[in-house]
Amino acid sequence: MGNTDKFEMIANMYDTPERIHIAKAASDAIREYVTDAASKKAIDFGCGTGLVGMNLINEFGSMLFLDTSPNMIQQIEQKLAANNITNAETLCFDFEQDSLSDLRADYIFMAQVLLHIKDVEPVLSRLFEVLNEGGHLLIVDFDKNENVASDMVHNGFHQAELADILAKLGYRQMQSKTFYTGSNLFMGQEASMFVLDARK
Repeated sequence: MGNTDKFEMIANMYDTPERIHIAKAASDAIREYVTDAASKKAIDFGCGTGLVGMNLINEFGSMLFLDTSPNMIQQIEQKLAANNITNAETLCFDFEQDSLSDLRADYIFMAQVLLHIKDVEPVLSRLFEVLNEGGHLLIVDFDKNENVASDMVHNGFHQAELADILAKLGYRQMQSKTFYTGSNLFMGQEASMFVLDARK
């Protein structure tokens, strides 16, 4: 997945107070779309150090933390061990390179992950295959921001355009909203974040 090398280097110092705060806001936004999930399986896709997934782990029967960075996965494994969490697993895997035919989930959430994926459609299509019928894909990311210019990441997304891409791939019942705005939030710029829920 995009920028894995960078995340490998910062894994052990990733959990800053600012990132923890943003992850809490993202988790709260995702939680609004999670219903009756005590027996359901979730995937924290592109989980980083698991800041979002750890906030949501009690909502689900089980959770898989999935990331391309071994160092990030190691951070999560330490957290799971320290908190005696037994309903979670980890997987180091790159969905941009390959797909997992036997992986299934009822909920997949990805927080500030899509902007790192160069070609989003193939990955969103592979995630559609992973979802059980009626399952939810929950995307948290930045609204399109013309003040951000980067060769490394997308400068955010238009919610309606992203919904159109998802519809083309077979997702349905899209709903989205902007839930957070902050200064110095995205590449040093004031920015806003949205949550988008799509069903299979």
